[in-house]
Amino acid sequence: MARRLRFIGTNSGNDGCPTLYEDLDSGEVLVQGDTVSDPHDVAQLRNVKDGEGFVVVPRVLLADFAPRDLKRMPVLISFEKFAGMFRTFEHTAWRLETRRRYQSDEETETYRRFIRGEDAGWDLNDPWCVSRREQSALGKRFERVRITDDPPTSGQRYLLDNARRNSAVGEDIRNLWRSEAERLRLPDADFWLFDSRVIARLHFDGDDRMTAVELVTDPVEVGRACQVRDAAWHHAVPYETFGEQVPSAE
Repeated sequence: MARRLRFIGTNSGNDGCPTLYEDLDSGEVLVQGDTVSDPHDVAQLRNVKDGEGFVVVPRVLLADFAPRDLKRMPVLISFEKFAGMFRTFEHTAWRLETRRRYQSDEETETYRRFIRGEDAGWDLNDPWCVSRREQSALGKRFERVRITDDPPTSGQRYLLDNARRNSAVGEDIRNLWRSEAERLRLPDADFWLFDSRVIARLHFDGDDRMTAVELVTDPVEVGRACQVRDAAWHHAVPYETFGEQVPSAE
């Protein structure tokens, strides 16, 4: 079935190229421009699928005529695809942890041991640790800032102990008191920021169980996440130093 196209605009005069059109049914935008066919040019493009084509248009065409009334629908991905992002990112994976507890932690034997006052028994050779070491060996950085209440919850104390494990396999962990996070106006939602270009926003239910992962690529939101990262990282304290400030739970 043929598309129903609406002419949006062109800045090419009367020669008809380059031009933008809108699909009236799907809202998709079609771009008309000079074809890119040089194999050396195409070889530099990423994730090219069979049947895809490429055209060149001047930046001013997009600045003048690209639609700006976009309503973004949430893009949810599977937990399997989310796990794969920790292998396919290029240089930096940064996490903000804001919650007072995580149901997934409380279901582990390490948590139960920690709560009983025993050594948590971290296994540095489990698949998660092996993967982190492998990615870190490639020069990739894993960084986290964990927001902590005063006094810390049991879950936050567990994560402070957990930082020894994460640090041993290549992560850089820092902590920030919640009062400081509030002063800095940091968000109260967990997310990962990959390569300063895509956000993986984590959704939780009322029982503190992660229920969904939402991908966000909106440049405005990504830019804001980068600002949050820079502020949090600057003010946060390495977990070893922070641990010295935390009073005993007894």
